[in-house]
Amino acid sequence: MDNLIVYIFIFILGCAIGSFLNVVIYRVPLGKSIISPPSSCPKCGAKIKPWHNIPILSWIILGGKCANCKEPISIRYPIIEFLGGLLAVIIYMKFQKIDIWFAINLAVFYTLFALSIIDLDYKAVPDSLNLLALTLAFFSSADILQNIKNALLMMGLLSLIRFYVSYVIKKEALGEGDIIVAGTMGALIGLKPSLIAIFIASLIAIFPSLYIRIKNKDLELPFVPFLALATFIVWYFKDYFLYIWSILYE
Repeated sequence: MDNLIVYIFIFILGCAIGSFLNVVIYRVPLGKSIISPPSSCPKCGAKIKPWHNIPILSWIILGGKCANCKEPISIRYPIIEFLGGLLAVIIYMKFQKIDIWFAINLAVFYTLFALSIIDLDYKAVPDSLNLLALTLAFFSSADILQNIKNALLMMGLLSLIRFYVSYVIKKEALGEGDIIVAGTMGALIGLKPSLIAIFIASLIAIFPSLYIRIKNKDLELPFVPFLALATFIVWYFKDYFLYIWSILYE
């Protein structure tokens, strides 16, 4: 019973952070403050009252509409709040305790989550959030110097790949944002797991890439969401992937 209460608390906390992520995702790309002014309806400008800003529940109670102007509110808001809660629960399942390492790893993945949504919206990611994720990843474990070293190696490797591939295909192969994310991956999960994660991200991206090339050859595929998802998968099952690596290469 006590364990269930902890999970419920973690989920509610995660949903609240997910609500804040909605603000970050909307405001940061526009260069707006995430602190002030208070949240308001983008349609009519009416300030959102505290009881209309309860994660998930308020959207359901209001029928997915603004309490003032009755304009529809995107279902993406409660989905992000729910995913924020789910992410917190899954990460807690990994740590089985609330400590500094849980908090920092959670913050890294929340930041990667926000970057993924922004990349889907704008096909670009803000350096402020990207560098925040990288900085937090430096402190995701006690071996900070090794984390920084892994980040530098991964960023160097991706930069090298970027130069060669861009030269061959005669256009930009990877964005600078992807390289910073690679640094975050290196610091967070290490070198071998990062290589595995990049491979998994590439596999996941194959079918969406083929689809958009068929539909619109000029449309770029944002890669940060795939890197973030693959990083989370490898982070959670890190021991399993390292075991597979040892069978194949050692």
